[in-house]
Amino acid sequence: MRTRVRNILALAVCLAMTACVTQVVRTVDMTPPVQFVGIQSEGELLDIGIAVFDPNIPETYDEQIEQLVQPDIRRAEANFIPYVAKNLLQSTGNWGAVRVVPRPTHAVDVTLSGKILHSDGESMSIETTVRDATGRIWFTRTYESLASKYAYDGSIPADIDPFQGVYKKLADDMVAYRQKLSKDDVLIIRATAELKFAREFAPDAFSDHVIATDDGEFELRRLPSEDDPMLARVRKVREREYLFIDTLDEYYEGFYRNMITPYQGWRRASYPEAIARKELKAQARNRAIGGLVGIAVGVGTIYASDSYQGDAAGVVGVISGAMILKSALKKSAEAEIHTEILQEIGVAAEAVIMPHTIELENQTVRLQGTVDEQYRELRKILRTIYFADLGLPEPAPDASLASEEESEEDSQGIR
Repeated sequence: MRTRVRNILALAVCLAMTACVTQVVRTVDMTPPVQFVGIQSEGELLDIGIAVFDPNIPETYDEQIEQLVQPDIRRAEANFIPYVAKNLLQSTGNWGAVRVVPRPTHAVDVTLSGKILHSDGESMSIETTVRDATGRIWFTRTYESLASKYAYDGSIPADIDPFQGVYKKLADDMVAYRQKLSKDDVLIIRATAELKFAREFAPDAFSDHVIATDDGEFELRRLPSEDDPMLARVRKVREREYLFIDTLDEYYEGFYRNMITPYQGWRRASYPEAIARKELKAQARNRAIGGLVGIAVGVGTIYASDSYQGDAAGVVGVISGAMILKSALKKSAEAEIHTEILQEIGVAAEAVIMPHTIELENQTVRLQGTVDEQYRELRKILRTIYFADLGLPEPAPDASLASEEESEEDSQGIR
């Protein structure tokens, strides 16, 4: 009986100490993204729109504290992460124009949207969805990465993010999907994007060129003539939208430059605290399990025993389990100290980062309101100008196209 109790207690101690010997190898990923195999003509380069991410901020203050989410830092990251992704995708040469946009738009061939699941100086996790203009979802995937302490070293190039692996894997997955598309597939995507945009401005002229299917995708039925005057007008309107998007992209670039120093400072400061907190929580959890196992075994031994020796062994098991459980509570208390430090670091960083986020959101281009509101207003103005030039009354927006944009916004939690 004693031997069995000793064995079980030894197992409990092993469980309690597992977290102490767990190590994770962390490296700085500086390998370049995968390049497209083959030659793409200019007409085959797909334009990418990266929508501002869903910051995924918990609704209540208690949840924010529990999940260590600093709202203003998260709002900033929702703009920062898309710009980092844009820079990497653009650097590959695998795509056409890559732009950050306030929300999904019909003006691009492929839209990348995402949600921040977790982010601090030690680890990052995001969920992304890539969808082309036909409504076809290329993939929805979660990307996770652990930063190396060397990622914050001054010798690392400025364009290498501490979580470079996340962006590189995303870029590689996108080009892998693009690699499977035929030339006809790509041309259909580009034509569908253009005609969805055209249908939004001239539904009477282009409503039968591309139609919405029951499964939420879009089917290209026919192409207009290249010398169609209505198509020429729509293309001019589309160019105006591109100019506006390019202006917004400059704002995101300015935001990135202004925020990179305080944001990396927050990441660097939170890195050791996040690691210490994670390790202590793992130790506390494992020791709690080991302690409860030891107590349960000891109590079971006492009830099953019919001798003094068995009772004594059971008491030893209970005491040993209680000691392990006590050490678990101590580790948990130590973890809370690091939690408080992380909150203090976050509050200090918010005070520096928040003004840059407000400045970005309140940028104006002859229009008033936030960047998102300006973009909405621009679309209305472009419609008005288009029909005023034709001397025609402005029709109601295309319901199927509007519903698609709304569903994309809802999927990101934009509203």
